[in-house]
Amino acid sequence: MATFTVVLLLVVASAVILRWRRPAWYWVCCGATLASLRLLVRYASVMEACGLTVPPARWQLALARVANRSVPESRSPRILRLRPTRTGLVLRVKLRPGQDAFDFSAATDRLRHSFGMYGVSSRELRSGIVELRMTGYDVLNRVRMPASKPGDGGPMRIPLALREDGAVHYRDFRAVPHGLTLGATESGKSVYLRNLVCGLAPLDVALVGIDCKQGVELFPLARRFSALADDQETALGLLEALVSHMADVYQLIRAQQRISVAVPDAEIAADIWDLPDDLRPVPVVVLVDEVAELALFANKDEEKRRDRIVTALVRLAQLGRAAGIYLEICGQRFGSELGKGITMLRAQLTGRTAHRVNDETSANMAFGDISPDAVLAAIQISPDTPGLAVAGDSTGGWARIRAPHTSLRDAVNLCNTYADRTPDLPALAAFRPVVAAPAKALASFNASPATA
Repeated sequence: MATFTVVLLLVVASAVILRWRRPAWYWVCCGATLASLRLLVRYASVMEACGLTVPPARWQLALARVANRSVPESRSPRILRLRPTRTGLVLRVKLRPGQDAFDFSAATDRLRHSFGMYGVSSRELRSGIVELRMTGYDVLNRVRMPASKPGDGGPMRIPLALREDGAVHYRDFRAVPHGLTLGATESGKSVYLRNLVCGLAPLDVALVGIDCKQGVELFPLARRFSALADDQETALGLLEALVSHMADVYQLIRAQQRISVAVPDAEIAADIWDLPDDLRPVPVVVLVDEVAELALFANKDEEKRRDRIVTALVRLAQLGRAAGIYLEICGQRFGSELGKGITMLRAQLTGRTAHRVNDETSANMAFGDISPDAVLAAIQISPDTPGLAVAGDSTGGWARIRAPHTSLRDAVNLCNTYADRTPDLPALAAFRPVVAAPAKALASFNASPATA
């Protein structure tokens, strides 16, 4: 008996330490089993306490009266499937007549407390079927992305971050062509951009970067970029070259549309993805870091340049999708104070991601026209959690996400590994970055007048 007690105490102590130091390991070892048993035991009482039951059917009441029996209990939603995952549980239920999926969305916080889970989110799969995704621990505290292969799920779909419900957050450029990423200084915006580059590096895609902070963020990754600009004047030439490239792609699509009465509708080309593989132009992803630098001006000449830059960006956002040109625009703020054309550009950016912001106005720039709840979630992000963000789209749906930390050294190594996949675009040849050897770059810096 004493031996059994000692062993039991050791097992309990090990489980407590494991839950404290390695919650993911604890969940896989025993947490998922205990949580599943707890959910099944408490299910009926929790559903009743949360108001998620319906009265018995009339025929049951009539049968009880005829048989002189007690009134049947209220009916809970029927469990269709309970599936443990590496981060929590997935519960799928069948609604009873008269129930609404909104009732489950409104009760997620009460369900979290009642089932003893870290978080609960609800979504309606189809009419009458609701899925509850529960997390057993804080999956965003130490982000561990599941193993995946380049291009999983599609040619332009990359795993980018982890959602608070344990699911992987993907950046699908074909579904959401253009995106906006906001965040204050030290909020994790640069790491998010690095993860995006690292996800695109192994794919057959041309990367184009505009980094007006003298290129400190994107130029270390230059070996994987087909074109780069580090100042406003170069950015203007690059954007206008992209507009010209877009026009050439449209001419190619038009020449290959094959419109005739003998061709089925499915074979008529309307964008680059409808073209044959041997004719399809390489898709282009344009990454803009700190967009406000492109919109600021100090004199009339700079104002004219600024107007041309914004006009080119708006054209690419409005017309670029079919030509395989996708925008990812980053900045600390993105409001009407940046001048005319900015709100028109923002309206074309379907994907919205907001890291920690310094005021509610900045959050409204991202989600004010989409979801007030997302605005509230964005302004509640703590400075102690860099990389935590709120991602949403034009449908009004949103979720908290966090990208894994990727150092600049890791990103550079990955881009160097896939440097041979960098396509040559003739229209952008003048903006192809020239990668100098570190020793030569250091010597030229030491010889510059500013350091003399």
